[in-house]
This record gives sequence, structure tokens and C-alpha cells, in this order.
Amino acid sequence: MSGYVYILANHKHGTLYIGVTSDLAGRMYQHREGYTPGFAWRYGCARLVWYEEHGLIVDAIQREKSLKRWHRQWKIELIESINPNWEDLYATLS
Repeated sequence: MSGYVYILANHKHGTLYIGVTSDLAGRMYQHREGYTPGFAWRYGCARLVWYEEHGLIVDAIQREKSLKRWHRQWKIELIESINPNWEDLYATLS
């Protein structure tokens, strides 16, 4: 089973949330509709600013754990390497 690691933000350079899922489009729908009470919902993190697909969910989980240990600036640089304007990438999911 494949998996995705993703980063949500409430606005550019705002609060960041890192998550992992096997269904990115479905998970994003849940975040956007408020079906996931917790950190992301509490801080308004619903803008998908970065994601990465992995062939195995266990690899995605490992990457998520690694990213959570990164310094904030490294996460910002990762986001801006593919999404310099912090656009919401939700529309690019099919």
C-alpha cells in the first residue's frame, strides 16, 4: 500500500502540520471540512502546501517522523523548493 506525507499550513509562513495517509485526497477533504478535530483543525491548517508519495506506507510514516524532527526553517525551505508562493495544492489532486 502506498502512502503520502503532507504538510498543511494556515497561511504563508504560518503554523505547520505534518501528517501521513494512504488516501491524500480523502484526508484533505476531511481536514477541509473539519472532520479531524485536533491540532490542524484548532490552528486552521487546511492549505496543502507540500506532499510526497511513497511506494510503501511504512516509508511514508518514517519520512513523517523524520520531518517532524526537522527545524522549522528546513521545513519552510522544503515547501518553498516546490511551492514558493505557498499555493494550496489541493486542486492539483485528482
